[in-house]
Amino acid sequence: MANEPICLRDVEARPRYMASWERFRHKEAHWLVEMVAEMLGLGATAAFIVGTLTAQSGIGSLYTIGFSYAIGIVLAIGLCAATSGGHFSPGVTITLSLFKGFPKIKAIRYIAAQILGSYLTCLVVYVQWKDLLVALWFFFSIQAAEDVLKEKGVYDTYMFTNVGPAGVFALYVSPGTNLHRVLLNEFVTDFVLGLAICGCLDPTNYFIPPAVGPWVIGLTYAVAIWGYSPTAIAANTARDLGGRLMALTIWGVQASGGPYAAISALTNIPATILAFFVYDLFLGSSTRTLTPYHAEFLRSRMKYHEDNGLHSHQNHSVLKTQYSFDGNDKRMVSADVPKVGLKAGDHA
Repeated sequence: MANEPICLRDVEARPRYMASWERFRHKEAHWLVEMVAEMLGLGATAAFIVGTLTAQSGIGSLYTIGFSYAIGIVLAIGLCAATSGGHFSPGVTITLSLFKGFPKIKAIRYIAAQILGSYLTCLVVYVQWKDLLVALWFFFSIQAAEDVLKEKGVYDTYMFTNVGPAGVFALYVSPGTNLHRVLLNEFVTDFVLGLAICGCLDPTNYFIPPAVGPWVIGLTYAVAIWGYSPTAIAANTARDLGGRLMALTIWGVQASGGPYAAISALTNIPATILAFFVYDLFLGSSTRTLTPYHAEFLRSRMKYHEDNGLHSHQNHSVLKTQYSFDGNDKRMVSADVPKVGLKAGDHA
């Protein structure tokens, strides 16, 4: 027989104030908690650009940017996915709303939270790096990146590009870059990222259990950055819009980004939608069985929603059948249905 599910409250006493807050957030403020989780989901980019402009070696590279984004994605999904589902990208949220029944009202809240989280994060990074990005009179001994551009007479040429201080936050292309190739590069890269996300979300994929999914997604983003960001990629509407709004707040309309702003903000959305469609059409199958790890994960989410009176957009009724592992062959078997003997060569 399968073990009964054990909640954290069954083994760890909760303070009274925390128990009261949990009851409130489950009944009245769950949407707000989900938005905060999405918001929590740049410093390496700042290090790379400052190091390049000020000729300081060892404080940043394209590799540190890729690894930093990868670990950031792993942390965001690992810490917040249990609460919000871990979208962290308007393209993913819109796609799940179109294909997976994710509520449209909740999707709007998620997207707003994602963009706001990106905006606030960029502001925090700006404050952290301001001494090296912007000249301050009481730090006269530090040669800031903007100072270097002004001394060389190239401030207007490079300030609002992918190698300028504003490029830490808003996304730009190098002067003279062909935007048609940038669009192609963005779409193809985002399409591959979308396929990787689909593979991680597929509950029948035995090769990527839930605990591995965040690492696969994070490392896929890192590879995209290492291989294709020199041409220019955004890959996330929230990251782009939040950063661009922050740059507009600090530097004004000259930080708008021109025609490239539309490419960076919008391309990943149709690319992600197409990736989900192609995955369902050619790679996914509704006749494959759920892995035991995914079944356990989905069942725990079902119980969480049921215990707290929360609506779920997924059909979890079939998961009410309790599953256990057969001790001999590690197959997932139903506790409510007698096991059927299998002949050699048969598949469970």
